[in-house]
Amino acid sequence: MSEYDEAFDFVVAGSGAGSMAAALYMRSLGNSVLILEKTDLVGGSTARSGGVMWIPNNPFMARDGVEDSYDKAARYLDAVTGGQADSPAATRERRQAFLTEAPRMVEFLLSQGIELDRVSLWPDYYDERPGGIAEGRTVIARIFNANELGEWKERLRPSFIKLPGDLPASIEEMRQLPLFKRSWKSRGVLLKVVLRGAIAKLRGKNYVSGGAALQGRMLQAALRAGVEIRTNSPVTELLLENSAVTGVTSTKNGDPWRVGARLGVLVNTGGFAHNQRLRNIHQPGTQSAWSLAAPGDTGEMIEEMLGKGAARAQMEEFVGYQATIPPGFEDAESKPGVQSMTAAPHAILVDQTGVRYMNEGGSYMAYCKGILERHKTVPAIPSWAIFDNQYMSTYMLAGTMPGSEKPQNWYDEGYLKKAESIEALAQLIDVEPETLAATINRFNGFVANNHDEDFQRGVRVYDRWLGDPLHEPSQTLGAIDQAPYFAIPVVPGDVGTFGGVLTDEHARVMREDGSIISGLYASGVATGSVMGRYYPGAGASIGPSFTWGYVAAKHAAAAGQGR
Repeated sequence: MSEYDEAFDFVVAGSGAGSMAAALYMRSLGNSVLILEKTDLVGGSTARSGGVMWIPNNPFMARDGVEDSYDKAARYLDAVTGGQADSPAATRERRQAFLTEAPRMVEFLLSQGIELDRVSLWPDYYDERPGGIAEGRTVIARIFNANELGEWKERLRPSFIKLPGDLPASIEEMRQLPLFKRSWKSRGVLLKVVLRGAIAKLRGKNYVSGGAALQGRMLQAALRAGVEIRTNSPVTELLLENSAVTGVTSTKNGDPWRVGARLGVLVNTGGFAHNQRLRNIHQPGTQSAWSLAAPGDTGEMIEEMLGKGAARAQMEEFVGYQATIPPGFEDAESKPGVQSMTAAPHAILVDQTGVRYMNEGGSYMAYCKGILERHKTVPAIPSWAIFDNQYMSTYMLAGTMPGSEKPQNWYDEGYLKKAESIEALAQLIDVEPETLAATINRFNGFVANNHDEDFQRGVRVYDRWLGDPLHEPSQTLGAIDQAPYFAIPVVPGDVGTFGGVLTDEHARVMREDGSIISGLYASGVATGSVMGRYYPGAGASIGPSFTWGYVAAKHAAAAGQGR
């Protein structure tokens, strides 16, 4: 490889979910690895996220007495994602490979000293289907002292999953804290978190959780293993010899720098959430401004792989995450999430005619697909979250605490609508008063009977998990009948796109004719998802990304040994 400026055994473009898993596996075999990150921060959208991995049959489930198996997980994936003829990345072969390799990947990370665990309750999103598990299949990292990274601490991308004052809490603890005014258990959790924060300050620790904890731990392990990581080093070109990828062009000190890759190149650079041009082509009606993905999620490497002959898969899909954008948040990297808002009691979602049109619980991906589908026939972007004073006094709203005074500019700029009657609220959102009143009266009737006849909200365990565990008799159904009444706009935001190039069961990039581009692997949302057009559980993008990075490294290493 004399034509290259330098060479490594394995080169990884991007530093997101699958990158460091692949790098750690390669280093465990003694192979040299270079990770090239185009931004100044490491961790990708994974670091910004909740850092949850969906891993069926993971070792923590057996430890905790939660029954799962390959066969049970296969039944579930078949029930949720099977039969998608228009989803070339969601083949049975790829599903089988994922189910086999995902728990192995977790075991490998544990062997490398990565401290992982599971959330005791995070239901599968279609838990009512065959093979679904009410307790869930999620794996997370334990909270992490970012100070252990030394000078790399400042290069870890921060998570948007955090508490005011940066109090150190796990995701499971964070779910308890909004209930502290109503639950002694939650008060105990709050006291524990506050004490942990005080002790951390005294001991000079800086705990992070969610995706920052996951990627912080991965970064620490990668550095200890001798992985070379370069920031501000975008990959601009895949280099070919005899139709095989043998290296990349990056930048070093502002100049082009050619790096050879003896065993292969892994592209794990994210999707195209912040490329409005590509969104307009593949996902019309969506906006980059609504995305929570990392700023570097702009799709150049997807286009580069397509330019080298890669097949595309499921470019229309994105991991929807319902959003609301208060004044002042239009250009902010983080937007207030409303995932559980309309699944909580005393709230519903309506379109711009005042009609309710979906189960407001369930998968956030399905929720946002529902908005877009409705908008094809009835104006629904934005839709309106409708709620009453019971909701306002009990639950969080757009990042503000229950019962707190809302910023005056929310009212002044027309973001938060408030009225003393349903009819008056309807006029504020330009809806026929009779229609909105009929919608709410119908919903209130369902609440009285404790059954949502229209959309079955509350039938799934996941619906109820999104709601209020202290609300009886239903955790998710509550009447909208106490003035004043309120409305805020909801749009189909996302945490990233869900389609890209097509890969096989070894994470090798494929051409349109089904052949393989030798030496080129891809993982994460730079690829079409093995889940196709569905999201079966929390972490159904991060879990596969870690898994396919691990699978790619295993295959590349084994193939290299056979040369």
